[in-house]
Amino acid sequence: MKEPKEKLRERLTEEQYRVTQENGTEAPYRNAFWSHHEPGIYVDVVSGEPLFSSLDKFDSGCGWPSFTRPLVEVELKTDRSHGMVRTEVRSREADSHLGHRFDDGPRERGGWRYCINSAALRFVPLREMEKAGYGKYLHLFANQ
Repeated sequence: MKEPKEKLRERLTEEQYRVTQENGTEAPYRNAFWSHHEPGIYVDVVSGEPLFSSLDKFDSGCGWPSFTRPLVEVELKTDRSHGMVRTEVRSREADSHLGHRFDDGPRERGGWRYCINSAALRFVPLREMEKAGYGKYLHLFANQ
């Protein structure tokens, strides 16, 4: 069951709410994770659903965190806003707006670029993953 909007407004920052609930976009290069390189996973700020791994993060030069693939299945929807046709990325559990997917990612890693708003994410460092309940993803970092 989705958390009521009133509760989300109390729990999230204005920016997190605007991005995840109102399909907003944060400013490029002025967000928490665009140049973040610590090992760990990124989860939905609303539900805690695991979304992306630092192992799949790359510097696309766009000013937002970019990933080649998600950890779990995400919702993809056609977005025709702002006079463009794009593929919107949403979380499955909370239906949070995360960002957009483009086909200009690294070809050798599948060709996708998941361009995601930092405000939609919470980072869980590798050293805290087990304690935070994300131990099932530790195997991804076994060779690091």
